[in-house]
Amino acid sequence: MMPLRPVLLASLLFVSLGIFAQSSASVGNLPARVSQGAMVIGQAPPDSEVRVAGRRLRVDADGRFVFGVGRDEQGPVAVSIQPTGGKAQIASIAITPRDWPIQRINGVPPATVNPPPQIAERIARENAQIATARKADSANEDFAQTFVWPVQGRISGRFGNQRIYNGTPKSPHSGMDIAAGTGTPIRAPAGGTVTLAQQDFYLTGGTVMIDHGHGIGSNFLHLSRLDVKVGDVVKQGDVIGAVGSTGRSTGPHLHWGMSWFDIRIDPLLVLPTK
Repeated sequence: MMPLRPVLLASLLFVSLGIFAQSSASVGNLPARVSQGAMVIGQAPPDSEVRVAGRRLRVDADGRFVFGVGRDEQGPVAVSIQPTGGKAQIASIAITPRDWPIQRINGVPPATVNPPPQIAERIARENAQIATARKADSANEDFAQTFVWPVQGRISGRFGNQRIYNGTPKSPHSGMDIAAGTGTPIRAPAGGTVTLAQQDFYLTGGTVMIDHGHGIGSNFLHLSRLDVKVGDVVKQGDVIGAVGSTGRSTGPHLHWGMSWFDIRIDPLLVLPTK
């Protein structure tokens, strides 16, 4: 298996808290450049106000915060940190663009590619439930764990690839597909709280979502079995369900997606190198 890229970890440790600093990402240990699709964890003085793209981030008691960089982000991304009683310090992070190959998938049921109106309404309702779950902004700190693979297998679909189903262009792939046999146990890649558990969504089939805290969440699609319910607190490694081929799928696999609120991030980038 190819080497995996590590979690991008930044430490924002400011010494001169009362001095305004406008600079590049050389401020503190924040990386000067990150990849599209990255999750970035930083640390500021406790009780700081941290903002990215106008959004105020949750900061834990140790000063840690996290944000995601979207697939199409061009950058630079400005990170503003204002310690209590001090002036804001700003770092600018450049974004490394990635190549996004085209992935053609044939043999998908036509009604899942171009659904009739009544099915389209159902899909919209289900997508609204998913969008609501992605709004979770809990104080969970599980996002700071070293993530692990939910299942072992070949990567059959990569984050960000442009998908063409039965010749019809669709949205870019929002996660990572891992090929595995039906019934293979799926384990939580990090701890968190289950925010959605649905057995039969039209496109995604058996669907589970876990809130890892501070807006970071995972979603697991096409499950043949669900072993958790909304509100369950899971630890890293707990079995949450089983691999299947439900919804819009041409064979058994696990779709593992991650997001920072409504921004999709690449699960491959949160896994450690081997």
